[in-house]
Amino acid sequence: MRVLLAEDEKKLSNFIRKALREAGYAVDEVHDGEAALEQVTQQPYDAMVLDIMMPKRDGLSVLKLARERQISTPILILTARGEVSERIEGLELGADDYMAKPFAMRELLARVNSMTRRASPEKSTLLKVGDLTMNVLTREVTRNGQKIHLALREFALLEFLMRSPGRVHSRTSLCEHVWDHHFDTGTNVVDVYIQRLRRKVDDGHQVKLLHTMRGVGYMLQKSP
Repeated sequence: MRVLLAEDEKKLSNFIRKALREAGYAVDEVHDGEAALEQVTQQPYDAMVLDIMMPKRDGLSVLKLARERQISTPILILTARGEVSERIEGLELGADDYMAKPFAMRELLARVNSMTRRASPEKSTLLKVGDLTMNVLTREVTRNGQKIHLALREFALLEFLMRSPGRVHSRTSLCEHVWDHHFDTGTNVVDVYIQRLRRKVDDGHQVKLLHTMRGVGYMLQKSP
């Protein structure tokens, strides 16, 4: 999942970005309201973390304009003052949640996770392709009843593939959805992670699930 982070305090922004990435999110980061509005207007996001006090355009203005433009991205607003009137205004303008600074990073992650789940009820928390199953909430992956241990980015890549079985994804598409938007698509990191998944998911099984479509990309399904 991709998150847009709009926070002008560089140190705090770095901490939030790092925490979101460690939790498996791809993060685009901006530091003023104009850039935030431009990004959320031009790119699809699964969630947005939006600071209220920012230069060029305040967060409430960004929120108001985003909702007027029919952008339904779940938005968590951050406020340093924590005033009730400010929180109410944000919620009335269409914010999905709010947090007052300072806050615990674990709580922010929990709120972002909760927002994305509420906003995407169609995204099942239990995925299945053949005898491969994934529980998105518990992060448990099994094949034929045997547990598969995955690193965070391996899990994110497999989840993305399992949500569209039979669909071929290019390396660029995988980079943009599983890694950061400005990720260097010239590297072979996608191929490396695909090989890791292949060893963990397919090795020892007669039926292979992860397939390479030469010159096109990769897909996950019971048969090519």
